[in-house]
Amino acid sequence: MNIIEQYLEKPYWVIDILPQQVPANGRGQYFKIEKYWRMQPQFDLLCQKFSNLLIKLNCYYDISVHFDEEWTVNPFPDQIKEWMSSGKTVYVLLESGNAMIGFNGDDHYITLYHPDMKLLELIIPLANAEGLFAWKPDGIV
Repeated sequence: MNIIEQYLEKPYWVIDILPQQVPANGRGQYFKIEKYWRMQPQFDLLCQKFSNLLIKLNCYYDISVHFDEEWTVNPFPDQIKEWMSSGKTVYVLLESGNAMIGFNGDDHYITLYHPDMKLLELIIPLANAEGLFAWKPDGIV
């Protein structure tokens, strides 16, 4: 099992445009809102927010980014932005944080796998500064 698969099995948090999980039986327009965020120019704005978060996080942690089957350690900010806007899957290992961030190129959220309290205390305000929220999904231990 490779390193990415190992993290995909660990507990995770979501970094999202919404402050908490929408209930399965929720009333409202979740799917219309989700579709809205996947259209232009909203999706470019969202990818910029995710890129900004990763770029800021890289000031505190060395990162290794997996994109197009290759790993790049501490890439240039412009590369991060390009990859996050590509529509492809991007994985980011936080070297000293023993955690991983995953982004499927057409989602409106990113997933933070195996964060410790130190990382959460940093990433929550970084996400908030970008107008994003970090939350733990229901049922995740």
